[in-house]
Amino acid sequence: MDKPGIKRRDFVKMGLLTAAASALGTGVMKPVGLWAATPKIKGPIKVGYQAVLSGTLAGYGEFHKMGALMALEEINAAGGIAGNKLEMEVRDSTLAAPAALQNVRYFVDSWEADLLAGVDSSGQALAVAPVVGQLDRILMVTHAATEKLTEDEVFKKGIKQVFRICTPTYQDGNAAAFVAKDLPATTWATINPKYEYGFTTWNMFQDTLGKLKPGVKFVADSWAPFGTTDFRPHINTIMDAKPEGLYSVVWAGELITMMKQAQQAGMFDKIKYVLLPVGAAMDVLEGLGPEMPDNIWISGRYFFLYPDSPQNKEWVANFRKRWNHYPAYVSETAYSTMFAFKKAIEACGSKETAQLITALEGMELDSPAGKRVFRKEDHQAMYDVPWGLTATDPKYPFKIMGKQVVIPAKECFNRPPFEGDASKPPFKS
Repeated sequence: MDKPGIKRRDFVKMGLLTAAASALGTGVMKPVGLWAATPKIKGPIKVGYQAVLSGTLAGYGEFHKMGALMALEEINAAGGIAGNKLEMEVRDSTLAAPAALQNVRYFVDSWEADLLAGVDSSGQALAVAPVVGQLDRILMVTHAATEKLTEDEVFKKGIKQVFRICTPTYQDGNAAAFVAKDLPATTWATINPKYEYGFTTWNMFQDTLGKLKPGVKFVADSWAPFGTTDFRPHINTIMDAKPEGLYSVVWAGELITMMKQAQQAGMFDKIKYVLLPVGAAMDVLEGLGPEMPDNIWISGRYFFLYPDSPQNKEWVANFRKRWNHYPAYVSETAYSTMFAFKKAIEACGSKETAQLITALEGMELDSPAGKRVFRKEDHQAMYDVPWGLTATDPKYPFKIMGKQVVIPAKECFNRPPFEGDASKPPFKS
């Protein structure tokens, strides 16, 4: 996976880099209003951001930083937040829960962060949620997808300091089932990661598709541990079961490897319908380039060609100009997080956690990904993300989404109180 051409040392103290903002054009996120500083808000607004910056998935951390820094530059160029400068420090989460916990405590206890953001893995998110509750700091999760974060930690346990701006596993499991419902396939199998994300999404996909399409059968599953480089045994297991459809949330560099090996094994000649819930990630599309087959169903947390709105088009153009790269979904969620913080602080006139929780609950945010609404009950951002079929477009050196299908969040996201079938799609109303 190619890494964007930026260095970690350039981001150690991002608050020092905002002078470059004057070179930018009009920001895509329009300022809510330049409020004068009040006695309630003193000094800079400090955001502690963590993402994976090392190992095979380090490219994701670089994409996080690109989006976050763009927002920081635009906000400070327009007067900051309620007249105060926005500062940010980024630390490596290493995808390990102990590192994520250490980062949270450093940000709050040593760096005196007002707000926290980032987190890539579900395991990390579940580990840090109780701690940010104890430390009483807002955490905006920008990547980790487990539904247990918002259903259990926020809604059931009452850890109100946690919010999530990206789509959760509902997009990967439930929405995928809505897509699969309309396909001719009646037998399905999976090659999935052998950890929380893989288990949860496959169970969700089976449960929802079973309701939407009674009689569908799930004939095989093969579980790939984190770091798998040889997917051939998994591919052979699935091909031996002869399913009509394949579902897989394998992601990042591992998905690139799996797709290349599946192509070599002739899997796509035998399995006609393939659903990749995170196949629309830019590292995957760029990493595979023309080797990505056409007519594969893909999705993500955001895709740069959706929505077809002036705001999204302007943001993508600015991102391309700033970084010479198309934005990844974590770039968009990182960018929009900073503007969510700005809007909340300026709405309540404070950076105190209790007041920010009230301001964020139910808040609507116009963002490149479209309108987001933070659901009051579980603090999950509700917004729509497309599924689409891979297609060749001469304007791009990689496959894009051709035919698109949007399953509205209100139809595929689980609903409070998160108990029983009434809380899970399909809904009667």
